[in-house]
Amino acid sequence: MSSPHSTAPRRRPPHGPHGPRFSKEKAKDFKGTMRRVLGLLAPHKLALLAIFVFAVGGTVFNIVGPKVLSTATTEVFEGALAAMQGTGGIDFDAVARILLATLSLYLLSTLCSFVQSWLMTGMVQRLCYKLREDINLKIDRMPFGYFERNSTGDTLSRITNDVDTMGQTLAQSVVQLVTGITTVAGVLVMMLLISPLMTLVALLIIPVSLALVMLIVKRSQKYFFAQQEVLGEVNGIIEESFAGQGIIKAFNAEQRTLDSFADANRRLYEAGWKSQFAGGLMKPVMDFVGNLGYVAVALMGGWLAVQGAITVGDIQAFIQYVKNFTQPLSQMSQVGAQLQQMAAAAERVFEFLSEDEEADELAEGQPPVNLGELRGAVSFEEVSFGYAPGSEVIRGFSARVEPGQTVALVGPTGAGKTTMVKLLMRFYDVSSGCIRVDGRDLRTIARPQAREMFGMVLQDTWLFGETIRENIRYGRLDATDEEVEEAARAGCADHFIRTLPGGYDYVINEDSSNVSQGQRQLLTIARAILANRPMLILDEATSSVDTRTEERVQEAMDRLMEGRTSFVIAHRLSTIRNADLILVMRDGDVAEQGTHEELLAKGGFYAELYNSQFEGCE
Repeated sequence: MSSPHSTAPRRRPPHGPHGPRFSKEKAKDFKGTMRRVLGLLAPHKLALLAIFVFAVGGTVFNIVGPKVLSTATTEVFEGALAAMQGTGGIDFDAVARILLATLSLYLLSTLCSFVQSWLMTGMVQRLCYKLREDINLKIDRMPFGYFERNSTGDTLSRITNDVDTMGQTLAQSVVQLVTGITTVAGVLVMMLLISPLMTLVALLIIPVSLALVMLIVKRSQKYFFAQQEVLGEVNGIIEESFAGQGIIKAFNAEQRTLDSFADANRRLYEAGWKSQFAGGLMKPVMDFVGNLGYVAVALMGGWLAVQGAITVGDIQAFIQYVKNFTQPLSQMSQVGAQLQQMAAAAERVFEFLSEDEEADELAEGQPPVNLGELRGAVSFEEVSFGYAPGSEVIRGFSARVEPGQTVALVGPTGAGKTTMVKLLMRFYDVSSGCIRVDGRDLRTIARPQAREMFGMVLQDTWLFGETIRENIRYGRLDATDEEVEEAARAGCADHFIRTLPGGYDYVINEDSSNVSQGQRQLLTIARAILANRPMLILDEATSSVDTRTEERVQEAMDRLMEGRTSFVIAHRLSTIRNADLILVMRDGDVAEQGTHEELLAKGGFYAELYNSQFEGCE
């Protein structure tokens, strides 16, 4: 069953009139990133060794082929010349043996290339599988704040586009590097054996080629990183546009969304064509330089043949070797462009994997919490917290909640009510002060255990692309079908579930648009009921249901809250009149606290909030 990793709102950096600029132009640490990539390959040493052996073998067989074939050319030329002079003829048996040997060499080369390609593909896919698994596990260990700060689409781009870019580049570049280096070394040896003078002429193209390649690489590296970065932004815009189609249409913001996408798409186009142009420029440049060397070698070879220094077959073999010599140089120049793109993608992947994680370990010497013995006494002692340094949302908050009490958190928007819930769930830790549960500092309780103490129903519902039964069962995965249905009845969801096609087996689509907002809320309430946690957090849990259903749900919630410490966030103050304790929050502080009647009698801020609900009716 799929699961979300955050219910936080998706955000992306705001766009200026011309869109955001690139924060980086190239990989911050190309060498360091490549070292980390090599570290990923370390567990595959045997596979890499086999790939190396077969790649070298295939290349060597391919290199020897032209030299063997040249003897056939010489045999034919000399035999034809002898026939013209009347002193002999062509030895076709010898030519046939030579051609058969050449064919065998090329078949062996093809077989080696097939094996190394098969091994390389398997190794790269295992590596990509491991990276995607690591990223997915990393998502579950990320602090809650990361998802509030970063675009969902950008994170998705790292797990899909960037990992795929790494895999594709590795599959191509590693083999090309091995075969290219082997080909250059082997061809150089064969060329020296044929003619050192012609080899010297051929080698003159290397410094020219390297200078051109380095010039192109230096100028193009920034475009490869920009391409990967903007691709993540484009994915973020598409993901948000798809998920928020209802809001976009409701506010007639289609054109604004299209303009935002067009701007990002334009910048992706610019970065993409520049990077691809720079990468594609290397091959024609190398081909041009190679052709110049090719002409020079042909002229030198003709002169040496006239002098009788080499045979016609050797000229044919040498010219073929020159072509084989320049081809791997051209390929390795392409590998340089590919490695830049891979470095940009790998850096984004490693950057994500290096993000700080939530610490789940228990404080040293601290025992785990026994949920069965949990009383539910909660105390806030001078709690202060801010999402950013120097910007506190809660300042010096203090309150004490007795076991089994229902505590209502009320106040205007931005007063810090939802922030208190995040602190209780250890989505964030307090900046100063302390939250204690049964006298124990919440920070000494492992985060998973801290969250096991609370059943939670949020105003923002979240359902998965699964059946209704499995969505409710998410509250307790080992629950039976009967327990799931009982929880649905307690949460007033059973009736509407049975009216749907398939009932409890009705599949909710990806964005939950095939059930209403009120129905989604009922399902999350049923999920919390099934979880049966010692304490409860209800953040406007009945805000999306009608008045009649609210009464029924409130009865179910009252039964659920009985004997449990419950924290209720409410804007409709009429729903929390029976709370044991009402904490009135204002600008991050507790302005007032007491029961509903006590606070009304004071005639203070709570009374003002309460009475303001009815002003529109007068």
